[in-house]
Amino acid sequence: MTNSQKPDDIVIIGAGPAGCATSLFLSKAKIPHTLIEKAVFPRDKVCGDALSGKVVYVFKQLDETLLNRFSSQPENFLPSWGVKFAAPNGKSIDIPFKSDISKEKHAPGFISKRMDFDHELFKMLDPNYAKILQGTALNSIERTGNGLSLFCEDINNNPVTFKDVKLVIGAEGDRSVVGKQLGSMVKENDHYCAGIRAYYDGVTDMHPQNFIELHFLEELLPGYFWIFPLPNGQANVGAGMLSSSVSKKKVNLKADMLRAIQDNPNINQRFKNAKLQGKIEGWGLPLGSKQRKISGDHFLLTGDAASLIDPFTGEGIGNAMYSGMLAARHIENCLSQNRFDAAFNKAYDAAFYSRQWDELKLSHTMQKLCRFPWLFNFVVNKANKNKTLRETISCMFEDLDMRAKLRSPKFYLQLLFND
Repeated sequence: MTNSQKPDDIVIIGAGPAGCATSLFLSKAKIPHTLIEKAVFPRDKVCGDALSGKVVYVFKQLDETLLNRFSSQPENFLPSWGVKFAAPNGKSIDIPFKSDISKEKHAPGFISKRMDFDHELFKMLDPNYAKILQGTALNSIERTGNGLSLFCEDINNNPVTFKDVKLVIGAEGDRSVVGKQLGSMVKENDHYCAGIRAYYDGVTDMHPQNFIELHFLEELLPGYFWIFPLPNGQANVGAGMLSSSVSKKKVNLKADMLRAIQDNPNINQRFKNAKLQGKIEGWGLPLGSKQRKISGDHFLLTGDAASLIDPFTGEGIGNAMYSGMLAARHIENCLSQNRFDAAFNKAYDAAFYSRQWDELKLSHTMQKLCRFPWLFNFVVNKANKNKTLRETISCMFEDLDMRAKLRSPKFYLQLLFND
């Protein structure tokens, strides 16, 4: 990095988890930069609100003591220790995220409304290195001889322009201006999920260790209905399905979700006295079920802007923050080498996919297996009878090589012939 580097040389668009992670790691490396966010915090974001173990991992890389901020605010951040899978036949299994929780200083996952989590992340930003502009939206981008010009508008409709930007980081979600104008990112229904979310008070029979719940109802395959516990006795309730299947089957996600709440015998009693808080809202999830080009001349894409959501679980915050961490590390290299071209930036793509593609590919396989309800019923029925299988599935959350067994026909043959 040269002494002449200005904050406007590096501009991050979007202050969600991907953008904030990029900013936090840049600040840790003492790199000046600018962060632009079209909203004003605190602001809401429609989401499932689950924070995976990958989120915890990224915080540990940044500063492990930051996790104390979450564990010390139980009114906003609920520790979660596992997941409940419910098969189409209604049978379910509880799978802890960690085999031995006595060794854990912090929970392996958290659940928090995005209103609270994103605001907490935003408050962590370091103004010594991050020039922060809220209420400022990026409208368009032009290439110049020295980089990029960014044409923005503030909350009062005043123009805000950045010239000769060396590197812009698209972190503004699946409708990313950076992704569309520079990265040629387009929506593909076979790699995109439609989701709806609602908040309820009074849902009963939650797990004592705040397990998240994924209910693979036959009418929602390949997708699921979820119940995620939240602080203060609330729950995030929603449904998601592959967009191509929504179109093909002419599915009404909202109607199917409400029908499950009212009529499904494994669910409806838990909502007997529950009350909907606010509206049922929808959003889109760009899935990481195919490798895409996530960088180019003078730009990097992170999080949903790069389509990095897990195809099986629908969780995106972990990969958003992980990609932000890798983007910041790559930016250090860009500045030290004074290289911002597409050929040099390919190293960022390689860094992300070399670590995450096996996991994303496996999740895509599991998503496709969900098309076969009988197979899901079979595995869950076997797991209920077989302690070793339950422990094996639990280990899959800690060990990707173990999880890869789910892709192997041999795994199912062994299930078939062993009790």
